[in-house]
Amino acid sequence: MASGNAHIGKPAPEFQATAVVNGAFKEVKLSDYKGKYLVLFFYPLDFTFVCPTEIIAFSDRAEEFHQLGCEVLGVSVDSQFTHLAWINTPRKEGGLGPLKIPLLADVTRNLSLDYGVLKEDEGIAYRGLFIIDGKGVLRQITVNDLPVGRSVDEALRLVQAFQYTDEHGEVCPAGWKPGSDTIKPNVDDSKEYFSICAPPSVPCTDPGPSQAPLWELVNGDPLSWSDIAGYRPFGDQ
Repeated sequence: MASGNAHIGKPAPEFQATAVVNGAFKEVKLSDYKGKYLVLFFYPLDFTFVCPTEIIAFSDRAEEFHQLGCEVLGVSVDSQFTHLAWINTPRKEGGLGPLKIPLLADVTRNLSLDYGVLKEDEGIAYRGLFIIDGKGVLRQITVNDLPVGRSVDEALRLVQAFQYTDEHGEVCPAGWKPGSDTIKPNVDDSKEYFSICAPPSVPCTDPGPSQAPLWELVNGDPLSWSDIAGYRPFGDQ
């Protein structure tokens, strides 16, 4: 996989190519999405197996992204003609059927190379997903190996989280979802979150011999917790 020119916190690499949009060919470029969030996802090839499940999943939930002021754009190295043929193939036959999101044709592979997802030995793209904000700045990158598809729920959650931080200046903890608590990013104010939401400390207690089979002497006699606590490998030095 090439390193590419896509870097978190930096302007996303520009692109312009032909896409299939609502069943027609249209030139699409990054600047078309100025002022909106964009989920740009790469997939390996048309007429494959995992890829249609991802594309259809994103298409079926396109309206949820639109409500956030976010667009979704799929990309592969196939031509726009192959994209259209796949869209015109019924879903029951492994096709896509009508889509609510565009599919971009990266026939030159320049876009896949720029975004660092090109699998150069095969000339196809890994499953890269990029979230670009309304200013054209790259906010998130994930890249899956070929066999595993991605989660639309997680892509939505990430867009919502970045938009929340943009608007409120607070930061989102692990697993954050809209409506849950956030953190004020300074030492004193962050205690408000941790005083309520921090997980309890786990006490260091004796698990007992039956739960600690590795804590046994060579002759099979179990070590007690006090034996472990008082052990000195080199004596009292």
